[in-house]
Amino acid sequence: MKETLKIFIGNVDDRTTEEEITDLFQKFGPVVSCAVMKQYAFVHMRGAERAKKAIDELNGRELHGKRMVVELSKPRPQNTWKIFVGNVSTACDASELRTMFEAYGSVVECDVVKAGLLLTAVIQN
Repeated sequence: MKETLKIFIGNVDDRTTEEEITDLFQKFGPVVSCAVMKQYAFVHMRGAERAKKAIDELNGRELHGKRMVVELSKPRPQNTWKIFVGNVSTACDASELRTMFEAYGSVVECDVVKAGLLLTAVIQN
C-alpha cells in the first residue's frame, strides 16, 4: 500500500469547498480525505511522489482571488495538547482566547475554526 501524506493548504478563501480542493488534488493522484476549515485545509493523498508533485504545482496557485500556500503538514510539537472548546461567542476572537489560555501554558496555536462553534488551542507547558 502506498504511503499517505498529509498536506496543509493555507490562505484558503472562505468560499472554498472540500469538493474544489479535492478536484484540484485528484489531478495528481488519489485523495484519501479533505477537510476545509476557516482559511486553511488539509488533504491526505496516497503516494509520496504524487503528493510532492501536487505541492509543487499548486503552491502559489490562485483560488477565489487568493494565492494558496501548499506544503507538507508539519507535526504538532512534542509535549503539546490540543484543546477543543465549543459554544464560543461570535464576539470572541482568537487573540482574546489565546490570552485566556496563556494562563495555563504557552499557546503554540490558537484558531477559531468556525465562528461561534469551536476553538482549537495547542498548549505547551
